[in-house]
Order: sequence, then structure tokens, then C-alpha cells
Amino acid sequence: MIKEYDRKSAVDYAKTYALTPNSAYYHFAGIGGDCTNFVSQCLYAGSKIMNYDEYNGWYYINSYMRSPSWTGVKFFQDFILKNKSIGPFGTLVKKEELELGDIIQLKQQNVYNHSLIITKIIDNEIFISSHSSDELNRPLKTYNYNEIAYIKILGIRY
Repeated sequence: MIKEYDRKSAVDYAKTYALTPNSAYYHFAGIGGDCTNFVSQCLYAGSKIMNYDEYNGWYYINSYMRSPSWTGVKFFQDFILKNKSIGPFGTLVKKEELELGDIIQLKQQNVYNHSLIITKIIDNEIFISSHSSDELNRPLKTYNYNEIAYIKILGIRY
């Protein structure tokens, strides 16, 4: 069964915790970055479902008991794009197909290393919120990157 992704809840969560991290989750900013952890939290707020598969899942129990896809940029991308089991799933799209609550990943220094969530779109200009460098509604055009991946969240399997 598939349910709709609650984009409003994901974006509301992002706006609430972009500049002040949620204390219910470990903040990884000082030890490798918190961007994908934050995006996962936002996505969870809009899905309310985790996938607890030990090897291919997407989940957070605590800072030591979490899937690589919860906090790792490339692992997150692999999970979202290949997930056929429970939890959120998505696909790569063109920039024009993005909506609020969709995910953007940036390739800097030859590796995808930053995850962002779209929290505002005005006249086709995308604004994101993120962690690591905590940002709220920062214009996407202010980032430097080699490549970009636009990930549309298609739904949630349960």
C-alpha cells in the first residue's frame, strides 16, 4: 500500500528545526556533518514510517542505532531511489518538477556530500533549509557544486 507524502509536515518540521536542532536526535555537525540526518528527520515528519531492515533500511533509534541511509548522503540517495519496501521512495527529476519537501543533493569535490530540503519556491527560485551549516530558506543559487541531484519524493509504502 502507498500513501501520500505529507509535504507540509516535512516543510514545517524543517522550518522549525533548521536553526535550532531537535534535541530528540543527535546533532552530528561536529563529527562529519548533520545534513542528511536533518533531511531524514524532515522526511520522517512527512512520512511517519521508518524501515527497520538491518541492511537496506532507513531508521533512527539513537546515535548508535541508525541505518547508514539515515545519515549518509550516498546511502540516503541509494535508499530513496531504490526502495521497494516500506518507507519513503522517490526518483530523480528535472528541476522544474520539484515541489516543497523534495530533496536536493549536491556533489562537491567529486562526491555527493550535502543534502538539502526544499522549503520555499518563489517564481521558480528554490530555497532550501539544511544542517551542517544551519540554513533556513537559503537560495539554492548561492551554493557552489559540481553536480546536483533533484529527488522527488513520490510516496510512502506501508
